[in-house]
Amino acid sequence: MHLGLFLFPAGHHVAAWRHPDANAAAGVDFAWYRDLARKAEAACFDLIFLADGAGARSEDPEVLSRSAHAYVAQFEPITLLSALAASTDRIGLVCTISSSFNEPFHAARKIASLDHISGGRAGWNLVTSASDSEARNFGLDAHLAHAERYERAGEFADVVHALWNSWDADAFVRDKQAGRFFDPAGRHVLNHQGRFFKVKGPLNVPRPPQGRPVTVQAGASEAGRDLAARTADVVFTAQQTLEEARAFRTDLLTRAGRPIRVLPGLFPVVAPTRAEAEDKFATLQDLIHPDTGLDLITGGWLRDVLAKCDLDAPPPELPPTNGSQSRQELLFDMARREGLTLRKLYLRVAGARGHQQVIGTPQDIADAMQERFESGGADGFNIMPPLMPQGLDDFTALVVPELRRRGLFRDRYEGRTLRDHLALEGA
Repeated sequence: MHLGLFLFPAGHHVAAWRHPDANAAAGVDFAWYRDLARKAEAACFDLIFLADGAGARSEDPEVLSRSAHAYVAQFEPITLLSALAASTDRIGLVCTISSSFNEPFHAARKIASLDHISGGRAGWNLVTSASDSEARNFGLDAHLAHAERYERAGEFADVVHALWNSWDADAFVRDKQAGRFFDPAGRHVLNHQGRFFKVKGPLNVPRPPQGRPVTVQAGASEAGRDLAARTADVVFTAQQTLEEARAFRTDLLTRAGRPIRVLPGLFPVVAPTRAEAEDKFATLQDLIHPDTGLDLITGGWLRDVLAKCDLDAPPPELPPTNGSQSRQELLFDMARREGLTLRKLYLRVAGARGHQQVIGTPQDIADAMQERFESGGADGFNIMPPLMPQGLDDFTALVVPELRRRGLFRDRYEGRTLRDHLALEGA
């Protein structure tokens, strides 16, 4: 199976930054990220993964002051990954880029540069963004409608991929004697004219070492699945049950008609005994503030609606959102299915945030991973440690050896590039 490390500063639990042992300033501590990346590389993870937002997730300063997940004090990811490329040798480097608030030429140039700097280890997570708070940083009063932003994302990906083909691999001859820096026959001008973008090209970076750096997509709505099937090499997703996971992966591969690596998020709380693992989780749960909990389950979009509700009553029927539709549907379907109140819902997802959560021994974690992997629900997992670095240390020390004992995970890298690690064909 393939493993990614989803890097989130103090840890993925929404209250991780409040833990007595947490580094609350981790989001702007480069040495912190460097050490985590090196630990993941020592364990032979395929990649590290950085989420990002083009602004804070809420405009309520009281909510922001309590929410470590609101992207108010974290590095810009391309800058961070470029530094990590010089601090690591083999692990893949994947960051999030919004198609709604960037230009494809900028994205293509930055990722191609990262691919060269890292020796072929770059990837990007194509997202559409979802909040009005981000839109207002880019001259808009509100975000684009859901369907329109996915249409824009599809064209964005097409342009980025095409720009990476601006030059043949051998175009730059750098012939000093003849005075010719590149072979004009190896230069390809794009001349793209579409609904959203007009881009002439070519890209002013040579062809990336991977040809096409790895493209990741995380949408699970109909529009998101269509975009992933057409553009992605890897899909980061969230399904609660094995049946849902198998159905999602089967549907995606059928739509795509080609290999795509499906890596759902996994939030593991591991200890030598189940009681110890439960105690670790309970300590974090006790640190959740209700404002943070409500913001977590709504992404901020419907927080005002829910703030008027009884936290100990079932969730109300919600109005349609222009935010992350698949995530809202997943969470509130879970609440209805399991009979959860609003409070119990945010406590239920405070760690994994809708992803699979497993609390127990190394064997418990490995059992859950093996079942989903061997049953066709996943090609691997994006690991979301609850508290950093302790959660990563526990996983690499306890779970990784168990996976290797079962023949499920590598003990050394076989290739050099991220496409090599993921066993994806060259592009």
